[in-house]
Amino acid sequence: MEEVQRYLLFARHFKPKISDESARYIVDQYRRLRQRDCGVTKSSWRITVRQLESMIRLSEAMARMYCSEEVHPRHVKEAFRLLSKSIIRVETPDINFDEPDLLPDGVAMDTTVTEGEPMEGVPPPTKAPPPSENVSKQIRVSYEEYKSIANLLVLHLRQLEENSADGESGVKRMDLVDWYLEANEADMETIDEVKEKRLLVEKVIERLVHHDHVLLPLVTEESGTEDSNPYLVVHPNYVVES
Repeated sequence: MEEVQRYLLFARHFKPKISDESARYIVDQYRRLRQRDCGVTKSSWRITVRQLESMIRLSEAMARMYCSEEVHPRHVKEAFRLLSKSIIRVETPDINFDEPDLLPDGVAMDTTVTEGEPMEGVPPPTKAPPPSENVSKQIRVSYEEYKSIANLLVLHLRQLEENSADGESGVKRMDLVDWYLEANEADMETIDEVKEKRLLVEKVIERLVHHDHVLLPLVTEESGTEDSNPYLVVHPNYVVES
């Protein structure tokens, strides 16, 4: 134990310098991290300059551990390996806008009706009509597409707030939907595509209001309640994800 302590005290005296070859190797390895992160479509981890700083500190620590006055590429290689192992990527599931309501304990609500003799004084339950062929399919988008639409909506509202000369803020919900469709009309060729995109944007706005609480509906003084087409503003503390 005393030998280990003496070794640690001795190693701390070294102040290794990064050579030009090691500096280029650090840049190459950092580029690998960035490229690998871009290849993960649902990664909630983002490689930033902090990981570059961590790689430099780890490389210097590896050189100090070997009592070296200079950081060599082999030290950078080991630092890159340790940093890669420490990065945890969390998969973000797709957004399903048609999920059933959940009870407080997380159990899905059972809406099925069992047939049997009706109770006294209680009318028998009416059978649900058979599903029609025009029932819309489930609306499911990737998390990246959801965030892309959400960021465009938020940035548009923020820009309108900054350019507002009279201090008024907020845009009608349907006006926001119409703006998005006009801004992306080049991506839609048929009327059906326009309808599908409109429904998708409405679902995104609904989630931003009631689930993520990014958009805040303004309550009018006359009604005192939220109407079906309220003015929407961005939460003042929300930061747009890059």
